[in-house]
Amino acid sequence: MNDKYTETVGLFKALADTHRLMIVDMLSCGELCACKILEKFNITQPTLSHHMKILCDCGLVNGRKEGKWMYYSLNGEKVQEFKNFLYAITIDKDDCICKEGECNCGKK
Repeated sequence: MNDKYTETVGLFKALADTHRLMIVDMLSCGELCACKILEKFNITQPTLSHHMKILCDCGLVNGRKEGKWMYYSLNGEKVQEFKNFLYAITIDKDDCICKEGECNCGKK
């Protein structure tokens, strides 16, 4: 299977959760302290840490520690790569995988 699909599936898995989608939306406005993110949800700090680990591990979110606080921001480069991938798989193009090989059904 093509590496671009394998590499991107982790992003889809990370985003397949309501809380994580909402966190990404919050971070679209800029860097936030974990405490500010936690204020928006009815979850525990360990649960937030779990969500943030998933978002950081897939590369979509950057985390940095300042004193005892964690601050999170979107990884703009990874966000753009994800947008480009989603665009590329949703348009008709000459190198689409549907055009590999021949179909005997008579359809495109």
